[in-house]
Amino acid sequence: MSKLIRSKAEEKYAALQKKDAQALTEREKARQKDAEHVAKLRALRLAKEAADREAAAQAEAEKAAAKTKKKPSRSAKAG
Repeated sequence: MSKLIRSKAEEKYAALQKKDAQALTEREKARQKDAEHVAKLRALRLAKEAADREAAAQAEAEKAAAKTKKKPSRSAKAG
């Protein structure tokens, strides 16, 4: 009788261990998926920031170029 009880307890314990291991792998998969999602979002954000910086620099260069091509103002001629 004692062997039967021990055997059932061991089976329950083994099943519980298996269930815990499975839950752990599922959590790890979910964590990995979240990490990949965050990495993708970060890459997109960094690319957008770089594009924005480039566009701002280009706009500033165009503004400076337009300023130098401008005709001198009347006050500059009077001076």
